[in-house]
Amino acid sequence: MSCGSLPDGFTPSSPPKEDFVKRLSGIFILILACGTLRAAGEGKEVERLKKSAEIIEQVMQTPDKGIPKDLLNKAVCVGVIPSEKKLAFGIGGSYGRGCLVCRRGGTGAWGAPWMFLITGPSLGFQIGGQATDFVLVVMNPNGAQKLVQGKTKLGADASVAGGPVGRAAEGSTGVLLQTEILTYSRSRGLFAGLSLEGQVIKDDSGANQNLYGKKIAAKEILFAGARVPGAAGALDAALGKYSRRGGQPFPKK
Repeated sequence: MSCGSLPDGFTPSSPPKEDFVKRLSGIFILILACGTLRAAGEGKEVERLKKSAEIIEQVMQTPDKGIPKDLLNKAVCVGVIPSEKKLAFGIGGSYGRGCLVCRRGGTGAWGAPWMFLITGPSLGFQIGGQATDFVLVVMNPNGAQKLVQGKTKLGADASVAGGPVGRAAEGSTGVLLQTEILTYSRSRGLFAGLSLEGQVIKDDSGANQNLYGKKIAAKEILFAGARVPGAAGALDAALGKYSRRGGQPFPKK
């Protein structure tokens, strides 16, 4: 038996009253259990979005040490991978969970979040034993399209480089603007450009289904005007605070 299915042996026939009451009670318990599991799943996605909003605020509150404003204004999407207390490590590898939001149409207000997984060589979701946050700045529509093609290997399927930091980098990012995705790390309060070359990004389908209440494709979320869930309001507000408009138009289909 699973969520959404009736207990084995339950039929619309007329069983004895006691039997009927027991089975009906079982159905109610099943509904409550499913609701609890769904709420727990949604809670994880809400927390991920909340942490992502906090990271953007903290990074941008210090202009001398944050993402250059002119660079952020040129970005079409921004992704955040918050550090986690428990990270899974495989043989020479690790993984994290993040979210990505794009400007509507590539140039408008920030839209709905796509939840993703990132896996690959263990270059440091924990650097020196310290929890590390990551930020991805997608600089053009090509980079955005490549991120949702299934499995995207940074550096192979999409060009990637560590991004410049602070006001000193403003106006001198011409070469980097040709890169599709600029990446940053934040550890021990230090925010710096760090290439995530070799990492693989893919859809976190379960998290997206929990957040939107249905199966939904990355392209529908990022490029087709999916509704913004309430849990993403703080993240969109943080990005809008530092870059209300910008980017480049997404190709029209």
